[in-house]
Amino acid sequence: MPRPPAPSRRTYDSSGRQEQARRRRAEILDACREGLLRHGYAGLTIRAVAEGAGVSQETVYKTFGGKRGLVKAMYDVTLAGDDAPVPMGERPEVRALLAEPDPVRKIAAYARIARGVSERLGAVTAALSTGGTEAAEIAAETDRERLAGVTAFVGHLAAAGLLPAGRDPAQAADEAWLLTAPEVYRLCTTGRGWPPERYEDWLRRMLTAAILEGPG
Repeated sequence: MPRPPAPSRRTYDSSGRQEQARRRRAEILDACREGLLRHGYAGLTIRAVAEGAGVSQETVYKTFGGKRGLVKAMYDVTLAGDDAPVPMGERPEVRALLAEPDPVRKIAAYARIARGVSERLGAVTAALSTGGTEAAEIAAETDRERLAGVTAFVGHLAAAGLLPAGRDPAQAADEAWLLTAPEVYRLCTTGRGWPPERYEDWLRRMLTAAILEGPG
């Protein structure tokens, strides 16, 4: 007697759970950002973040490992502008910048990207600057990461033969790192009342001088 066909196995679809986890993570990071801006780093607590996101404290600890990891993750998402798992170097605006053959237009695109980053990070950076030792360690880590990014951009220009003869790439990267600091954006916009468009135009001109001018 023939055996009946075996029942087909149901394929487990984890996309729903993954989306739920992504939304929960985003809600935690939003609550972290709000708490940091309202209370500062010292006044930010895992308990308040968990309550703001509607999750348990255990969930926050399991996802981010503690306050420092939580704030660093929030900083990284704020820098990128979203929580998509796409490195900055692979995002469309950066890929277009790298593909642009003209160095002046490359720097203009870089200034536009830097403006967007500073618009998103300015208040977060200010909150970290008054947050004590642990907050200062996070700020120092992000400064090192930004220097690595600027150095890679200047290195890209150098590899393409777009730096003037005698221009030291390390010196150009240092100067560009200073110019693109979120603190400088806040000084220009909040401190001096510049509209973001004026800051971007100023930054473009300063970066062009810092990177493309030969040694004085």
